[in-house]
Amino acid sequence: MALRWYFDFVSPFAYLHWQQLKTLPQFGQITPVPIAFGAVLHHLGNLGPAEIPAKRRFIYRQVLWQAQQQGTTVRFPPGHPFNPLAALRLCLAVEATPAAVDVLFNWIWRDGHAADTPQALALPGAMLDVADVAAAVSAPGVKEQLRQNTEAAIAAGVFGVPTLSIDGELFWGNESHDLMRAVLADPELLQRDGWRQVVELPVAVERSR
Repeated sequence: MALRWYFDFVSPFAYLHWQQLKTLPQFGQITPVPIAFGAVLHHLGNLGPAEIPAKRRFIYRQVLWQAQQQGTTVRFPPGHPFNPLAALRLCLAVEATPAAVDVLFNWIWRDGHAADTPQALALPGAMLDVADVAAAVSAPGVKEQLRQNTEAAIAAGVFGVPTLSIDGELFWGNESHDLMRAVLADPELLQRDGWRQVVELPVAVERSR
């Protein structure tokens, strides 16, 4: 079973979902894949959820609610949305290991620190044995890896973060974790009567007059 988890540190829902993923028996099989969510939105022609004022208010409350239900500590960084490129590249510079994902998510969303510049990431960088964060995040190979990750995510059909790909089937959002878990336990679930047919329904769009 090929398991790839697409995420961006800008997403509080990705932070919350990461905590749930760590409880799965399959966690060791999951490959974390940092991507630039903003580039995905640009490709799709969509606004980010925090760029729509009413949606921004709703999702921030939803973050707090889901965190409370999970028993997960959440503290928002000083500003949001923020530019996550430095954090994404730092993660890739240390090969996007689960330990690195943990350190950076905790720095941003558990402890509420800024993460939009190499200077802001100096302490988590030191925790990851990166002496020169600025050099690490500006390395051409790291930048290229993030670009390739993002392009691969778009090619795979990813439209939001967090997304877990289970053998190519995409499961989006922290609130979808129970469905992900069910499919991990029973991969044939999606092929049962009703499940398969519903995704083959034709699109019926009635043009407004």
